[in-house]
Amino acid sequence: MSRSGYTLPVFACGGAIAALYWLRHCRILNTAGVDLISPDQIVEIPVEQVAGISESGALAITRSDPGDNLDLTKDTPIWTKVEWYDGEGETIVIRGGEGIGKDLQGMAAIYTYAQQLLRKNLEKLLFPGEKILVTVILPEGRSLATRTSNPAFGVVEGLSLLGTSGISQPLSTPEQLEVFRDDLRTKAKEFNSLVFCIGENGLDLGRKLGINPQRMVKTANWIGPLLVEAHLLGVEEILLFGYHGKLMKLAGGIFHTHHHLADGRREVIVAHSAILGLKYEDIQIIFHSPRAEDALQHLRFLDTISGSNWTNQIYFSIAQTIDNRSQEYIKSHSDQGVKTTVCGSVLFDRNREVIIKSQTGCVLMEKLC
Repeated sequence: MSRSGYTLPVFACGGAIAALYWLRHCRILNTAGVDLISPDQIVEIPVEQVAGISESGALAITRSDPGDNLDLTKDTPIWTKVEWYDGEGETIVIRGGEGIGKDLQGMAAIYTYAQQLLRKNLEKLLFPGEKILVTVILPEGRSLATRTSNPAFGVVEGLSLLGTSGISQPLSTPEQLEVFRDDLRTKAKEFNSLVFCIGENGLDLGRKLGINPQRMVKTANWIGPLLVEAHLLGVEEILLFGYHGKLMKLAGGIFHTHHHLADGRREVIVAHSAILGLKYEDIQIIFHSPRAEDALQHLRFLDTISGSNWTNQIYFSIAQTIDNRSQEYIKSHSDQGVKTTVCGSVLFDRNREVIIKSQTGCVLMEKLC
């Protein structure tokens, strides 16, 4: 049994409670009780440090603990600053500091659950007429964000405080795989054609493009096992719909896509670029690109300045390989005499724009939308 942990907003809230306690009593809290709201329970969050930073402000430090979930924020420090506030407006003003990402409108990526969590836990500690300014800081947020697909969610310059629960969902643990398998089994009874989406971003974009949500299955990083499960359940067609920086791993034979286990993205792009005859100097640029998104932008730049079609050529080749290797994976894990589930793929970029559809992906999109 895996050990559950808590999401980033819970630790930020624990720090805020400790900082407010310091302002009120000039005393240190070693743990802060946080009402998670969802689920309905109170948990004790360890507080590493608390210090007054001015006559009207204090800072508390907690440290992320997502449990046994493979999460790059594990052990990340969360700083929460609380200051007395005499401005107009709300009793509790929440801001994002360094390391908290911004959405496409430039607003701090502190979403509904995090806002509710902070307000509910802090409001009951304030006296009538008191107001506070809460600033959440992730000192390592900007650097950690370069290792995520956050730009695909429209979040830049840092990490986001999102989610709908205080419990960290272990998307890479066997227990979570069982949740996805149960969802797959339910939907396979109703539909012969399904859509696999790695995360919430794909689910959201799929709905906007007209795909029936009841046909969509969230896979997280468990694409391989769920492909085999779908085949055994008799699903005839699967559309793999995802952010290119994740989905292209399948073209390299990587069917558990968590970055802690394997990567291979730049190798996939470089291999297909070389096979199709891209110039050596451009292959070098792609190989040394820090992210798949940067490699994609270089290909688009080449197309713009030269009138070439490298982006479509290379990404179509990758998409076709995703289809082929997915079906090979299914065959290698099932009875050879049984008709293999047909796989198609659609890849989108950080702006949620479709980059390419494989040949089968085009057919399945027409059927599903």
